[in-house]
Amino acid sequence: MISKIKNLAKVTLLGFFLFNAASTIAQDGTIYPLDTPSEPNAIVLGTGGVENQPASESWFRQWGDPMARNITTATLTPFLPEPGKANGAAVIVTPGGGYMWLSLGNEGWEVAEALAKQGIAAFVLKYRLRPTPESLDDFTKWMNRAFTPPAETSDTNQAKAPSGPYKMDLSDQLEDAEAAYAMIIDRAEEWGVDTNRIGMIGFSAGAGLTMHSTLNSQTMNLAFIGPIYGGMGSVEVPKDAPPMFNAIATDDFLFNGQFGVIESWYKAGIPVEFHLYQNGGHGFGLGNPNRTSNRWFEAFIHWLDVNGFLKDEAKK
Repeated sequence: MISKIKNLAKVTLLGFFLFNAASTIAQDGTIYPLDTPSEPNAIVLGTGGVENQPASESWFRQWGDPMARNITTATLTPFLPEPGKANGAAVIVTPGGGYMWLSLGNEGWEVAEALAKQGIAAFVLKYRLRPTPESLDDFTKWMNRAFTPPAETSDTNQAKAPSGPYKMDLSDQLEDAEAAYAMIIDRAEEWGVDTNRIGMIGFSAGAGLTMHSTLNSQTMNLAFIGPIYGGMGSVEVPKDAPPMFNAIATDDFLFNGQFGVIESWYKAGIPVEFHLYQNGGHGFGLGNPNRTSNRWFEAFIHWLDVNGFLKDEAKK
């Protein structure tokens, strides 16, 4: 988990986590090779590949977390509640990784399992990524180089491209998110999902994709969103934007004293709940030991409940 890095460099890639790996060479942060795990429930979304991709999908482990890179085939993995426990709500879960890798354990499967235990149908989106070096050694060296911070931009959540070499195009990732949403709609009866209560939650870059989908998708009608430790810059909020739950820690380099996205939702008159935690760093997932941010998930579930997203209106 990135929050365990002792001296996390305060540099960003459009507000998403890329870090100065000169400070990441710590014993616990070593990158280890990992055999591709079995994903028996993963459903291919059929959204295409990645241009100029030099390598096939591969996996590694860091901070004990399984991570994938060079993803060219997007998939959706359902985590469904036990029979009789489902409440009809559904959440698309988007892990982070700067669009270069995906933290699928810490910010994907574990979160989805926790949601399913609450009666919520969860779906982990393994979206397409930008190419990284083929060999793990070259990838590690690439990770460990110092990045020059990109030009300042006020709309990091929209992932619009600034000038310079860090231009971002999220068309592939948005297409993957839209395909995931469409599949859940199409199979809603099979999966026990109320199509009026489908939300999206994301972490770091996944929070950016959640926000990008909210601001730019023409096909997704999200009931609620939960960007967790994502970019905090101001955005132009659509009139039909969903209620938002947002959480970040003060010692997260993406916070940097910004409240722009919160203010944007507030000024638009759309419900927003914001949790600014004393500590937790970046990439804490469901939580790290002895951090105040460890209670965010309970707060999120309470927020969903109070706002009626966990209630089946037809059964009232």
